[in-house]
Amino acid sequence: MEQLSFFAESGQTKGLPNDVLEYHEGFIDAFQSDMLLSHLLVYTPWKQKILRYYDKEVITPRLSAWYGDGEEIDYAALGKSIPVNWTPALLKLKKLVEPVAGISFNSVLLNYYRDGQDSVTWHSDNETVMGSHPVIASLSFGQVRSFDIRLKSNHQEKYSVRLGHGSLLIMKGDLQQKWDRRIAKSKKNMKPRINLTFRHIIKPFTND
Repeated sequence: MEQLSFFAESGQTKGLPNDVLEYHEGFIDAFQSDMLLSHLLVYTPWKQKILRYYDKEVITPRLSAWYGDGEEIDYAALGKSIPVNWTPALLKLKKLVEPVAGISFNSVLLNYYRDGQDSVTWHSDNETVMGSHPVIASLSFGQVRSFDIRLKSNHQEKYSVRLGHGSLLIMKGDLQQKWDRRIAKSKKNMKPRINLTFRHIIKPFTND
């Protein structure tokens, strides 16, 4: 199935699988989104991570930061780490997205795409640390970028959502099991974009 044209009013492709994606354009208004983008750019402790894929170390083509409840976790996307404690601004955003997502979150991953060359390749969050069918709430600020998904069993079936400034995307259902997603590189002149993905990490049981 070839990629279809966007709906002008929603920024979504026709036939978007609503059982795995729920898109909310303008979830946060433009003024607040501008303020949040400026705040996060300046005050977030951005780092460029080095991840190991098979026998190679790869520098991620974006900057990131990890916030949460302050307990150490072992998460493949970040390695074994202790997240930075929530800031007041991030806690307010968490409280805004939780009623829409229908779940309480205990962490958030921030990604900073500095220009069109920053990206994230095809992947899915199917680690057991997030459970079998995780719900992830994704807030976007700044440059509009295309969020692509493709069916793992048939790469010809794919869709795109243009993630607008202040938009919210809920990832749910079988998305992590049956679909891959990406933010592709672009040759166009792209301004900065910050994405926040709120997650619920399942803490392992410990014997006291």
